[in-house]
Amino acid sequence: MSLSTIARGASLALPVLIASSCGPAFAAEETVNGRQLTLIWVLPFAGILLSIALMPLLTPHFWHSHFGKVSLFWALAFIIPFGTLYGGDTAFAAVMHTLLLEYVPFIILIFTLFVIAGGIYVSGTLIGTPLTNTGLLALGTLMASFVGTTGASMVLIRPMIRANHHRKRNVHVFVFFVFLVSNIGGSLTPLGDPPLFLGFLKGVAFDWTVTHMFAPMMLAAAILLAVFFVIDAALFERERHHLVGEQAPAAVRIRGVHNILLLAGVIMAVLMSGIWKSGVTFHLFDQPLKLEDLTRDAILLGLAAVSIVTTTTQVRLENAFTWAPIREVATLFLAIFLTIIPALAILRAGSQGALADLVALVSTADGSPNDVMYFWLTGVLSSFLDNAPTYLVFFNLAGGDAQVLMGPLASTLLAISVGAVFMGANTYIGNAPNFMVKAICEENKIAMPSFFGYMGWSIVFLGPIYVILTFVFF
Repeated sequence: MSLSTIARGASLALPVLIASSCGPAFAAEETVNGRQLTLIWVLPFAGILLSIALMPLLTPHFWHSHFGKVSLFWALAFIIPFGTLYGGDTAFAAVMHTLLLEYVPFIILIFTLFVIAGGIYVSGTLIGTPLTNTGLLALGTLMASFVGTTGASMVLIRPMIRANHHRKRNVHVFVFFVFLVSNIGGSLTPLGDPPLFLGFLKGVAFDWTVTHMFAPMMLAAAILLAVFFVIDAALFERERHHLVGEQAPAAVRIRGVHNILLLAGVIMAVLMSGIWKSGVTFHLFDQPLKLEDLTRDAILLGLAAVSIVTTTTQVRLENAFTWAPIREVATLFLAIFLTIIPALAILRAGSQGALADLVALVSTADGSPNDVMYFWLTGVLSSFLDNAPTYLVFFNLAGGDAQVLMGPLASTLLAISVGAVFMGANTYIGNAPNFMVKAICEENKIAMPSFFGYMGWSIVFLGPIYVILTFVFF
């Protein structure tokens, strides 16, 4: 996911924590044997995705009133049959592993970022002109590599919404925001996106990521920013008279500045959990809970509490802050985390799983890696599955030796890395910030594209870039 890691916590990005706790795929790794599963077990996962995609369009009132019940239905559609066939103990272990080691830390981090970022208010004249919008997107793209895609997205989305609030045609702004800030921008360091941090944990040098991902990231970002500017300029010109001249100039200033310090605290807490190895482990329902991870989560909740107490109500009101987006994300991602378990277990089974024919495509007839297929398969699967464990699956399929992958097979590692990071932008669930941005925009009355509508945008604007990257780099 896309529904969607830094040193088991090294970035501000939400996905960083997913990878740090190893994601739903790793829950499946310890409790579910993917070699025993057929593709029928993927149906509940497909069901929740189709529900997210279609029900808001076909039955919007029912969906907005009952999406929690729909999510519960699909989660039980996996848990009950799985427990019946493979045993209640196995099903319970899989669910507890996912809830305690993956989902709860995931929600704690995204909740903390949501609360703290919601207490930062940029006031003053910030009109969404083409230059302003392009500049904010470029800034967010660079920020994402250092504070993570989720951190950059949560900090900048509300200023971007306010800047473009009075524009009649503004949906494209937020689609490109997801493309750049929530995904492609997290390419330059292992801090930016969970797949890259997993590679770092596996031995990929920090500077390898910077030097090798720089060219693909800059090429993709430059194309997208240029295309965006042309589109935005054309649309802005049509309504210029409506936008300019109605607002008195005012200096741009930030209120709730102390929340920026709290964001730094989030980064430090996540870094701490990846660097500190306490050796102390507690067990709950037979699931190992490491002291460093529990400490991290306690600190994060403490930082969220400090933000809630110390940020004035007026700042949150001016920020149009409500709890609806985080409730929606928490509910839908719970179903996604649970139903994705068998899908990732099958993928992890490799040549012994139900997707063996698909996995076989990454090798040529002489056994050498097929970089083009590594790029596209890693990317397409990362569009719908958690991109961090998907990265790790293909990392291991390519041999799993970081020294070899940074050396003779550097192009293969680049293909895996670019595919996992870039194509997380293909769907709302390809990377965790995507859905959060969508939810916040819709809360602010911005008519974001539907699930398939967004995919149409990604096919049109990202698809050609992937083809260019294929010919240039792979």
